[in-house]
Amino acid sequence: MAAEHMAAEHGPTAGEYIVHHLTFLQNKKPANVVDFSVFNWDSMFWAIVLGVICCFFLWKAARKATAGVPGRFQAAVEILVEMVDSQAKGIVHNANSRKFVSPLALTVFLWIVLMNTMDLLPVDLVPAIWAKIYGAAGHEPEHAFMRVVPTADLSISMGLSISVLLICLFYNMKIKGIGGWVHELFTAPFGNHWALYPFNFAMQIIEFIAKTVSHGMRLFGNMYAGELIFLLIALMGGAFSATGTGIGLAIGHIIAGSAWAIFHILIIVLQAFVFMMLTLVYVGQAHDAH
Repeated sequence: MAAEHMAAEHGPTAGEYIVHHLTFLQNKKPANVVDFSVFNWDSMFWAIVLGVICCFFLWKAARKATAGVPGRFQAAVEILVEMVDSQAKGIVHNANSRKFVSPLALTVFLWIVLMNTMDLLPVDLVPAIWAKIYGAAGHEPEHAFMRVVPTADLSISMGLSISVLLICLFYNMKIKGIGGWVHELFTAPFGNHWALYPFNFAMQIIEFIAKTVSHGMRLFGNMYAGELIFLLIALMGGAFSATGTGIGLAIGHIIAGSAWAIFHILIIVLQAFVFMMLTLVYVGQAHDAH
């Protein structure tokens, strides 16, 4: 009882603090087995909200576009559109497909940038607001879980990569025909011989799985690591606030937090660009015949 009282008086430990911030707001407590009925409401909420914001600003830019001298917002959007379109032209050589693929790549890039940028918010800001709302509703504030970086959730990043896989399968069947694609599944990459059909098919399936898993895991791993580093930096400031001593902790917290935030901007944009480019590459490969 004394230990529990001391823990309640002095707040959570470093481990409890990190675990709390890395716990999702879910519809039910997950079991120890894979359960596809468990949803991370916080990741879904922020992903949908940021997706709507992304589409709104793209719609607004398209609606207000003029043939004359563009404003700063229109000029910025045009630069992004030209950048994505030039990349798409170099990878996806089917002009008809690019009418869908180029806007898709632009939307994916901006959407992931917005989701990644949530990592720059103070780690305790949104969770603290949510704890007050959660407590005001009659619940225990310590059970108010809220993660605000959707791409640091494996289900979101893998959901994005699986969506890209489905688009690639669609273009495989559209461009090559169902018969042509099935023929390719069994004849590439080792050759058209009945003895090689099982090996060709196995290699094709392994390739699809490997590309999809690496596509989503790359984004998730980088953003999860970035979120964890921000939590560790926050603990430095928390240690200074709790003890009132060690001014070096406070200075280190400010310097480390600022330096990592500045460097993390590069990671935020780079990971979105890499995901977009791999999307274009995989869709472009779906257009190529072996």
